[in-house]
Amino acid sequence: MKIVFMGCVQFSESCLRDLLKQKNKHYHVAGVVTRKASSFNSDFTSLQPVAARHKIPYFLADQHNEENLVKWLHEICPDVIYCFGWSWLLQKTILEIPRLGVIGYHPAKLPYNRGRHPIIWALALGLKQTASTFFFMDEKADTGDILDQKNVKISKTDYAHDLYQRLLKIAKQQIPTFSLALASGEFKRGKQPADHGNTWRKRSEGDGAIDWRMSAETIYNLIRALAKPYPGAVCRYNGKKFAVWRSQVVTNLKDNCEPGKILNASKKHFTIKCGGASALQILSHDIPQCPKAGEYL
Repeated sequence: MKIVFMGCVQFSESCLRDLLKQKNKHYHVAGVVTRKASSFNSDFTSLQPVAARHKIPYFLADQHNEENLVKWLHEICPDVIYCFGWSWLLQKTILEIPRLGVIGYHPAKLPYNRGRHPIIWALALGLKQTASTFFFMDEKADTGDILDQKNVKISKTDYAHDLYQRLLKIAKQQIPTFSLALASGEFKRGKQPADHGNTWRKRSEGDGAIDWRMSAETIYNLIRALAKPYPGAVCRYNGKKFAVWRSQVVTNLKDNCEPGKILNASKKHFTIKCGGASALQILSHDIPQCPKAGEYL
């Protein structure tokens, strides 16, 4: 079975490397589609170096050269396309090329939580579970038949990197299994129910702004959701924006201080009052000089 692998993020590169290590006689990577650069993927990683190192034909795609991509794919003539971590929806002219279809990936329990930024929203909303889902792509976002799905627990202490790596580990366990199933023709397709599910919207810059009037738990979830490899939750200090990377909830406080007031501080850490009888201890941030007790953010 000939596979064309598409991707342009850290997840894509790790999955491709793992797939190439397998050297399975039933399937192989015959081509790679990637991008040279990206202005909006915070975890962007071009697959060009990996493809070149393994002497695999590759195509550098953008939204303006789709006709050339279609022609290149027809020349490769793949049995299946793996599209894991891509920047835009694929058109019908591409989806119809491989005889087995195009397999996409979404780190959510489809049909729920389709759409943008599934790892970020899952953590920001304080969800306790998500999933690693591979599905047959169609012209809509995350609506195709499910090929393989595994539940993934979310710990209260997980930051974005932790959940990212856990999903990656499980995904790399799934890929060899369904690859063999596809190669042998012994795979199953599970339709997504049309009357179930929801779709998350694209995150805006404002969604990452910390409002200290929110509860400490809500801000804590926002901070861990936007932690690396993402751009970080943002607070303002002395009129400038700074990223906040790690925090810890402090409870059972007397509720007689205004939100945003620094309760205590050391050289690197500080505790700030939030909404209600709670506060956050800020453990990692980009503020050059730590705020002092009594100051406001």
